[in-house]
Amino acid sequence: MKIVAVVLSGGAGTRLWPASRQAHPKPFMRLGESSLLLQAVQRGHACGSDDVVIVTNQEHVHLTRTELKQASPSIRVHYVLEPVGRNTAPAIALAAMHCDKTYGPDTVMVVLPADHLIPDNEAFVANALEAAALAREKNLVVFGIGPTSPETAFGYIEVEHVSRKSQPILKFVEKPDLATAQSYLATGRFYWNSGMFCFTARSILDALSQHSPETASSARRVFDHASSNGDATHFDNALFGTMPDISIDYAVMERARNTWVVPARFGWSDVGSWPAVADAHPADSVGNTFATDVVALDTTGSHVQVESHGTKVVAMVGVKDLVVVDTPDALLVAHKASAQNVKRVVDILKSRGHASTHLPASVHRPWGTYATLKEEEGYKVKRITVSPGGSLSLQYHHHRSEHWVVVQGSARVQIGEREFLTEPGQSRYIPKGEKHRLTNVGSDELVLIEVQCGSYLGEDDIVRLADCYGRV
Repeated sequence: MKIVAVVLSGGAGTRLWPASRQAHPKPFMRLGESSLLLQAVQRGHACGSDDVVIVTNQEHVHLTRTELKQASPSIRVHYVLEPVGRNTAPAIALAAMHCDKTYGPDTVMVVLPADHLIPDNEAFVANALEAAALAREKNLVVFGIGPTSPETAFGYIEVEHVSRKSQPILKFVEKPDLATAQSYLATGRFYWNSGMFCFTARSILDALSQHSPETASSARRVFDHASSNGDATHFDNALFGTMPDISIDYAVMERARNTWVVPARFGWSDVGSWPAVADAHPADSVGNTFATDVVALDTTGSHVQVESHGTKVVAMVGVKDLVVVDTPDALLVAHKASAQNVKRVVDILKSRGHASTHLPASVHRPWGTYATLKEEEGYKVKRITVSPGGSLSLQYHHHRSEHWVVVQGSARVQIGEREFLTEPGQSRYIPKGEKHRLTNVGSDELVLIEVQCGSYLGEDDIVRLADCYGRV
């Protein structure tokens, strides 16, 4: 029976601001050698799944494809592209319909969030195969995590008694308050709900029809009007917006009777806060987790993360249990005990219309990246990188002129109807209103400095005439 990994790559990860932004969310954060997203894909592949279905926002598909260039070439990825987020029940329903149609109704789906950290792949695979065997018996399976503290950020699963064996679930419980969580731990009958599931496509679609018919019928309507373009499924925006915003726990798991838990025999973290990120890094003798270029005096239990356009030294003096995250456009300083309140910071910044909640300091595009180095009234300076073979769209601007200076690599610059080969140290001027395009014609990364001048310098002042990435 075929196993397919379904990776849910969504959520803004607001508690991990400023490293996590809406346009570059938590799944793309790197912990260790690779991103959390790539680790999830490789984890699913290790279960014997050469076919991986990734459910993600359509804005993130190019970034996801770039990230998966590091994945095994034997992995076949299909993208289910959401116009907007609609929680886990619609996402799983659409993935199940794709699996049912493409691989058959008895396909075993191992559903994995893209933002979990699981260091022991071998132990995870053993648990996943155990879950797959239960799923083949028409059960709906969830991976349970043995609680180590009275966490209020997780849902809980009640069983007869916590053990190393799989068993039927008595009930699901939503995120409790602290006193209730403490009582749960005292009973020895509760697991944390990991948000990882296993079932066949037929079983979860039947369960959705039985327990959440509105979700099932609206997802079917959306899926039946979908279009496929190679390795991706696209949906009608208006129809997609009619689906309910509901989790798979509310829609199905809390109501179904054929639910089982497989206790996790592997280390697990949902990396949901900066202290959790710190715990994923090796600490020094006094509990600090930061790079060697941090100068620390009389400092303990602190985490420092620096993402800068250039070299930056950070000094910590006489502090304890702090989180310091420095990016080119934002700085976070928080006590670890208050790290959950970072989400409130993001809410305040959103209410002010602050760009740092949406765009990262280094913005990823299908062709490469750009970073704003300086911006004042009338001008903006950017550093732009273009991957080998990459090309910006053929475009023009209503309100600004641009001056490009190549500092690394070889560019072909189209201005109007003329083309110019442009090497390091050479520059090109693009007048306001003139159509233009930039292509990396070398074998290495192209790097240039762009100076914009004009009355309006917003990213929406781009009129695309042609684009090889389908953005026209």
